[in-house]
Amino acid sequence: MKRTLSVLVEDEAGVLTRIAGLFARRSFNIESLAVGPAEQVGISRITMVVQGDDREIEQITKQLYKLINVLKVQDISEVPCVERELMLIKVNANSSNRSEILELVQIFRARVVDVAEDSLIVEVVGDPGKMVAIVQVLQRFGIREISRTGKVALTRESGVNTEFLKALEARV
Repeated sequence: MKRTLSVLVEDEAGVLTRIAGLFARRSFNIESLAVGPAEQVGISRITMVVQGDDREIEQITKQLYKLINVLKVQDISEVPCVERELMLIKVNANSSNRSEILELVQIFRARVVDVAEDSLIVEVVGDPGKMVAIVQVLQRFGIREISRTGKVALTRESGVNTEFLKALEARV
């Protein structure tokens, strides 16, 4: 099962290396990783997606807390949260299919950030499902390159579970 971990760490050199080393020693693969400054000066938030069951995630959490610079570890997989990724896609686009690609980009609320004679670069921001969907749609035009950030996520203070709302909406 994919799990999302949010880790607050002191913003010091080598912290990410120690965390990555811990995961490597335990034979855990980090599928997605995003690191950046948190709300407090000198603190960074690491958001990572890993595969693991409850026992494995509990074990890795305990190991993370043993690292000196780790302040807080939270498994936010089952917690209502806002999740986003950024992806840039360079897709083949000529005069005959460019308008169709532009229509698809609008449907996904993405935007074109570069136009060349034979290609477009599209910027997509959204949840991981949106990323998969737009790649599938644009695949038939020929994707030249993809660059994708890791998932970033914050827990919802409102407690609103968007997965529950999506399921409810699908039934209506």
